[in-house]
Parts: sequence; C-alpha cells; structure tokens
Amino acid sequence: MKIAAFVLLSVLAFGVNREGVAADVDKSAENAALIRAHHDALNRGDWKNALTYFAEDTKNFGRPVGRQRVGMVLEDIWTTFPDFRLDIIDLVAKDDVVVVRCKESGTHLGVQKLPVNGGLLIGLPPTHKHFEVEVIHWYKMRDGKIVDHYGARDDIGMMEQLGVLTAPKGFETPQPKP
Repeated sequence: MKIAAFVLLSVLAFGVNREGVAADVDKSAENAALIRAHHDALNRGDWKNALTYFAEDTKNFGRPVGRQRVGMVLEDIWTTFPDFRLDIIDLVAKDDVVVVRCKESGTHLGVQKLPVNGGLLIGLPPTHKHFEVEVIHWYKMRDGKIVDHYGARDDIGMMEQLGVLTAPKGFETPQPKP
C-alpha cells in the first residue's frame, strides 16, 4: 500500500508525459523498421533500393559523403561480393539512433576498386573464398533517412578468411559460431 501511495504521489507531483514517451517509442520503432527494410534490400542484392534509405547529405564517420558516394561504395561491394549479406543479430533503437550487430558474409568473386574493407582488396584478383564476420553499424536518422553512419567490422578476420592475410604463427583468429 505504501508503494502504491508513493507512486500515486510521484505521478501527481511530477506528472507523466505519456505523449512524449509514446512519441519516443513510435520514433524508435519507426527508425528500427526503416533500418530493417534497408538491410532487407541489401540482402536481396538490391543496393539501389538500399541506397534510397540514405539522405542526400548523408555522412559516413561524421564526414560528408553524400548519397552518390554511398551508392558508389555499395555498387563496389556488390561487384566484389555478388552474394553479400548483412544479417541482423541484434538491433537497438532509441529516438533517432539505431545500432545493429550483424553477421556479414560474402564470396570474393570480383575486383574491388574503392578503398573500403581496409583497402586491402583493391585490384586483387578474386580469391573465390567466402568470409563471415561480425560487424556493428550505428545509424543516425532524420525524417526517415540515414544521415550518418559508423561501422566497425572484423576486417582482419575477413582478410584472413579470404586468404589475403595470415595470422601470426601460433595465433588463430576466433571464428563466429554458426
């Protein structure tokens, strides 16, 4: 009874802004759904549709790159890894920020031209090897579009799996479990 009275007095004294809380939950859910749809387009190999989720003035790692540059990167990724996938493992959304932990995979079947993936694949003939690593993507949203993106991937593990790098003698990189 004392707890119920305390809660009632707290609500009366400080108020509850249900509309604000509901709006935050709605915005978070809306942004999470947009990122899921973006990833679905990526996983269908429809990078042109996935590109529409980025704002014209989008940034990458806080630097202005614009939607056109993002499109060039996405096209290069699909040229290099035609079966590229980015499967969401965990997703957290709060207001205008969505963070996802993903399993990224693909088979190296093309020649990369842009300095992504640490730049280690530029000009390298296809290894025909498959990779699977985990990656974290952090998205900032505005008006239903991605306006900033940050990512962290196990590039060394990826390069080892593709046969581009070898681990130091006596050291093995842990592989993700299926």
